[in-house]
Amino acid sequence: MPGHFFTGNYAPLDTECEIDALQVAGTLPPQLRGALYRVGPNPRFAPRDDRYHWFSGDGMVHAFFIGDGKVAYANRWARTPKWQLEDDAGRALFGTFGNPATSDPSVHGKNSGTANTNMVWHGERLFALEESHQPFEMDARTLASKGHQDFGGAVHQRFTAHPKADPATGELHFFSYLPHSPGEPNMRYGVLDAHCRVTTTDTFRTPYASMMHDFMLTERHVLFPVTPLTISVERAMKGLPLFAWEADRRSHVGIGVRGQSMDKLRWFASDACHVFHVMNAWDDGGRIVAYVMESRTAPGMPNADGSPGEAAGMAARLCRWTFDLESHGDGFERTILDDLAAEFPRIDERFSGRRNRVGFYCCHSEQRVRDGSESVLYDSLACFDFASGTRQLHTLPPGDVVSEAVFVARSAQSPEGDGWLLAVAWRAREGRSDLLVIDATNLAAGPVATVCLPHRIPFGFHGCWRASD
Repeated sequence: MPGHFFTGNYAPLDTECEIDALQVAGTLPPQLRGALYRVGPNPRFAPRDDRYHWFSGDGMVHAFFIGDGKVAYANRWARTPKWQLEDDAGRALFGTFGNPATSDPSVHGKNSGTANTNMVWHGERLFALEESHQPFEMDARTLASKGHQDFGGAVHQRFTAHPKADPATGELHFFSYLPHSPGEPNMRYGVLDAHCRVTTTDTFRTPYASMMHDFMLTERHVLFPVTPLTISVERAMKGLPLFAWEADRRSHVGIGVRGQSMDKLRWFASDACHVFHVMNAWDDGGRIVAYVMESRTAPGMPNADGSPGEAAGMAARLCRWTFDLESHGDGFERTILDDLAAEFPRIDERFSGRRNRVGFYCCHSEQRVRDGSESVLYDSLACFDFASGTRQLHTLPPGDVVSEAVFVARSAQSPEGDGWLLAVAWRAREGRSDLLVIDATNLAAGPVATVCLPHRIPFGFHGCWRASD
C-alpha cells in the first residue's frame, strides 16, 4: 500500500485540465498581470513499494494566468524521461527516489528525475527543478515539456532546486552536492548569466558529505551551509539510511568571495543545527547577516542508526545568523527571531542578496509542534518586519492549509514589500483549493481576492511569478 502520502490532499490528481476563467470573489488588483507557477509531487501511477515518500513523486505544474481582472488555469505533468517510460508502460517502473532495489530491471541506469520541487523563471525560460537532476524546461504558456537542459554541456547532472538570482547582474547562481559520486564530500558551484549561459563552474571539498538543500548569496559572497544531515553509501550498504542525522557532528558554513576560486572558502562552525530553506543574506560592512529557517534536527529524517529523529527538534523557526569576517575565530552567532514553527520563507526578490526589511513565511498560528508529514501543514502566513521586530499574521479557518506565498511587487518602483502575496489554500471541508491574493502590507485584512478552483491542488513545495506587460 502507498501509505499516508496517497491520502487526503497528499493524494495525486489523475487528470490535466485547462480552465479559461475561474470564479473570483473580491477584486483582483489591476496591476497584477502575469503568471503564477507552482509545482509539487503528483505520481502518475501508484508506487511499486510501500516505502513511497511524498518527495519522490512526479512533478505536476499548476499555472494561474492573471490579467484584466480574470484568471485562467492549467495543470500539466512534467513529462520527464521517467514519466514517459512509465506512461508508455501504464504502470510505475521506478522505485522511490529511483531505488534500483525496487525498480523494474528495464529502467536500471535510466533517468529518474521528477522535476517536482521548484519553479524558476530565468532568461525568458521556465524551469521545473529538483536537486538530483538537470533543470527541466517547460513552455511558459502551454506548459509543454521541453526536457532536461544542460546549457551547452556545462550542467551534466545535478542542479539545485534553490538557485539564487542577483537582481543587479541578472545572474542565476547554483550549486549541487554529490556532483561526481555518492557519498563523496564534494560540492559544485556555478553561475548562469542572464541568457542562460554558464559563465562559472567550480568544485570544492566540504567537511563531510551532506544533503544541502539551499544556500546563500550576497552582493560579494556565496555561502554554503553543511549540516549533519549526512550522506553515507557505506551506511546504506549495511541496511541503514542513506540520508541521516548525526547529532554529534558540528554544522559548518563555507563562505567564498564571488569571482574567486571556491578553494579559498573560509569555514565557520557551530553546534549541530539544520536549515532546509534560506530567506536572504547580505553584506553588512565586515559582517554577513543571513535569515534562515533553523531547526535543531533535520525535519522528517532518521538518525544514523535508523531510529526516528527527535520530533520536537524538527520544528524550524526564523533565525538570524551573523558571520564576523574580521574576527580570527571560526564561530558564528545564531539568534531565534520568531518562536512560531515556520517554513517556506520568501522576500521581495528585488532585494535578494541585499538587506531586506520584511520577509514572509508559512507558520503555525500557535506554539505547537507537529511531527512527521504534518509538520508542513501550516494554517497561517506571516509578514515579519525586521526593523521593528513585529509580525503580522493571516490565519485560515480550522483545518485549512496554506502554501508558500510568492510576493509580487505593485510596480517596479514601489517600496520594498508593497505588493501582494499569492498563495494556494487547501479547503479541507470542501475538498478543493483557492488561490489567495493578499495585500502584503496588511495580512490581517485577509485576501483582497479569492480565486476559486473547482478541484484541489495537492500539497506542493515552491513557485515563481512571471510578470507580463
